[in-house]
Amino acid sequence: MKIVMVLVLIQVCWRCAEAHPLDPLTPSELNLVRTIITNSYPTSSSSNLTFQHVALDEPDKPQILSWLSSKSRAPSLPPRRAFVIARFQKQSLEMTVDLSTRSIISTRVYKGHGFPTLTFVEQGLVSQLPFSYEPFKDSLNKRALNMSQVVCAAFTVGWFGEEKTKRTVKVKCYYTNGTANLYARPLEGVAMVADLDDMRILSFSDRFGIPVPKGEGTEYRLSNLKPPFGPKLNGVNVTQPHRPGFTIDGHSVSWGNWKFHLGFDFQVGAIISLASIYDIEKQRYREVLYRGFISEVFVPYQDPTEEWYYTTYFDCGEYGFGQSASSLEPLTDCPPNAHFLDAFYADANGNPVKITNAFCIFEKHAGDIMWRHTEIAIPNQVITEVRADVSLVVRMVSTVGNYDYVIDWEFKPSGSIKFGVGLTGILGMKGGTYINTDQIKGEIDIHGTLLSDNTIDSESQRSQDP
Repeated sequence: MKIVMVLVLIQVCWRCAEAHPLDPLTPSELNLVRTIITNSYPTSSSSNLTFQHVALDEPDKPQILSWLSSKSRAPSLPPRRAFVIARFQKQSLEMTVDLSTRSIISTRVYKGHGFPTLTFVEQGLVSQLPFSYEPFKDSLNKRALNMSQVVCAAFTVGWFGEEKTKRTVKVKCYYTNGTANLYARPLEGVAMVADLDDMRILSFSDRFGIPVPKGEGTEYRLSNLKPPFGPKLNGVNVTQPHRPGFTIDGHSVSWGNWKFHLGFDFQVGAIISLASIYDIEKQRYREVLYRGFISEVFVPYQDPTEEWYYTTYFDCGEYGFGQSASSLEPLTDCPPNAHFLDAFYADANGNPVKITNAFCIFEKHAGDIMWRHTEIAIPNQVITEVRADVSLVVRMVSTVGNYDYVIDWEFKPSGSIKFGVGLTGILGMKGGTYINTDQIKGEIDIHGTLLSDNTIDSESQRSQDP
């Protein structure tokens, strides 16, 4: 009963809090942005408008600091503005929208290299193109595959110095017969390039002869797994009899000697702002971090073959860590003492989309030691002092394709912030002609590791820029 009451109190505080200039755009504000822009850019059969990225246009740092230092009990907020990247008539537009005046105050046509983040809507549409494309259907027939058990996905094509005029993606397909682990059964040798603006396939090739890997032994759903299983572990109970030690006021979080603002962005996901720690000696807060987020995760693969050479993904910029945020599962993604927060973004049509349980916040004590010392040099005394390493964690998980990124911001009483990106999920596998390693002779480079019959784990690396 005590736990229920605590959660209710936190929820009430979350909903009735005063506005903050760094708060992410609300659903009503996202709707207003859509209305303002669609009124200025009406769509038709020949001119389609899509919202690729809608975010808060943050006030300048001096404005934020001035607002924070105001002596007024209710200082006036800086103007609320939105930054929008949209596609209209095959052009990328960058717009600033003033929500108070309900007007577009700046528009720029982007002329540089690269294209906006892929939206889920266009990824879904382009992944359906192969099923009405006759050469692809012929490839399925040659392999005796059931089309109803084939799924396809869009992948960015990289950039290798060439001048691009079309917004294109690669389309790769997989066979799900016998397993939900679609990445273990690629249709290797089939390569397609599709135009996102025109929604049509531009090129197709099929290097027939590479078998589709078997599905046996690739299942990962616990309910479908068969013995032998791993060791059974006893559960660990997490309790806080004196209620959680943190408070949430809108998007502002306070814990111990820390306070900070938690924001959300379509592209980068979690944004930590204005992180400050209280200096007891000087009786004031000391600024530690003005603004922090994971700006990019670069994922290059080391495979020069036709189906893989282009795989040089930017998982934040091209796919959107915020858009790809997963709804966290209580008790498994986060411990029992966690509190969950939702997030919102605008889809390709400008409509608000709610991500339930996008964040969890919890106090962590894993039995680690922050500081200790045992002193035995003083005669007739043994002095032992220990400080437990307790921290506050803000967690978000983004799922991009076969990989799941666990993003943790960890605040420690010592004044440090620990930022971590954990990588889990499913291996990026490709099909091959080899059954065992004895067949791989001499100078043959399969650009990966042979996992099982006709299945290779493709080599890749990751680097993130927080």
